[in-house]
Amino acid sequence: MAHATAFALRPSPRAREPRERERKDVVAVTKAPLEARSLEGLLRELTFEFFGSGKHRITSEELLSAGAAVLLDVRSDEELDLLSLRLAPDLTVIHIPTHEVPDRVEEIPVDLPVAVFCTAGTRAAMVYLYLHALGFDQVRVLSGGLSELVSHALPGAIWKRRRAAGNAS
Repeated sequence: MAHATAFALRPSPRAREPRERERKDVVAVTKAPLEARSLEGLLRELTFEFFGSGKHRITSEELLSAGAAVLLDVRSDEELDLLSLRLAPDLTVIHIPTHEVPDRVEEIPVDLPVAVFCTAGTRAAMVYLYLHALGFDQVRVLSGGLSELVSHALPGAIWKRRRAAGNAS
């Protein structure tokens, strides 16, 4: 007999001070009620059509053009020490290592597009599935990895994006 697994939000068991390198004011998180879904039900939604339509992915260009959006960096602290991503003012970056996501889920905005990022995509896919099961309907996996993200952070790409938005200098 199959067991239905449901994810439920739980308050953080520990208060966490922002790391020195994290901005304290990056996102004013507003929480809408989330509807937890069973893992089995969620897996049944992941059909050929779902993956073929790309509903689970977002490109760096789409993310940076989305306006208010969040890049959720789920790499380890050690990886962040080697390479920190600062994309302000174009994009808010929140760093929560994969293993801390369940305890810090309240830091992730429900009402904004969220692109999950890690070095190879494996952890991002796991966190995507977890957040999607919790009811985060605007969560996506960042496609293209670090090289695509960096290509959209070059001066020419930034200037074009800002010019298109009407605020290039």
